[in-house]
Amino acid sequence: MTSRFSLTIAGMIAALALAGCSSSTDDGGSSQIFTSEYGSVTDAGYSIPAVPISKVDKQFHRQIVSYSTKEKPGTIIVDTPNRFLYLVLPGKKAVRYGIGVGKAGFAWEGEAYIAWKQEWPTWTPPKEMISRKPELAKYGKDGMKPGLSNPLGARALYLFNQKGEDTLFRLHGTPEWASIGTAASSGCIRLMNQDIIDLYERVRPGKSARVIVKQ
Repeated sequence: MTSRFSLTIAGMIAALALAGCSSSTDDGGSSQIFTSEYGSVTDAGYSIPAVPISKVDKQFHRQIVSYSTKEKPGTIIVDTPNRFLYLVLPGKKAVRYGIGVGKAGFAWEGEAYIAWKQEWPTWTPPKEMISRKPELAKYGKDGMKPGLSNPLGARALYLFNQKGEDTLFRLHGTPEWASIGTAASSGCIRLMNQDIIDLYERVRPGKSARVIVKQ
């Protein structure tokens, strides 16, 4: 019997093939690059602005690349030093997204899984962040409501360790497109809102949804 996971991967490949993109051999074997996918988006009543994608280094545009790994399709691998997130596909391929990472002192390394995911999430700063920035205390109880200025952007994927404990690290969206390719966050992995929406649709939470963060 064909598993739902197999169907998900097959659908992922078909969707990527049909999406607006162009063929390319840039960046060491990129087969498709989705530069046209960064226009304005209306989502759940929010109007996400277009990204001025020509101002973002082309290597950080969403694309399918050759990628050899022993990890199973569906695994997410975060290459922190190079500012890439890979979603492993069959056939030694991966969808590669540009990311922003944690600044010095806030980086995290290890393995986790996506315990759950949320559209237009509420953002609640951790106590440690409030200690550093007391002005955030007003969001400590009920959090910041979803919206275009929310630091988690349009989507968030929540990372838990194998003991089922919240790592407090997230894969999430950001309106700050200029931060992609930099180390600017407080430890979480940020993607352009158009990219986190794309990734969100391709991920099914659960312990099989592995995330490997490399430093």
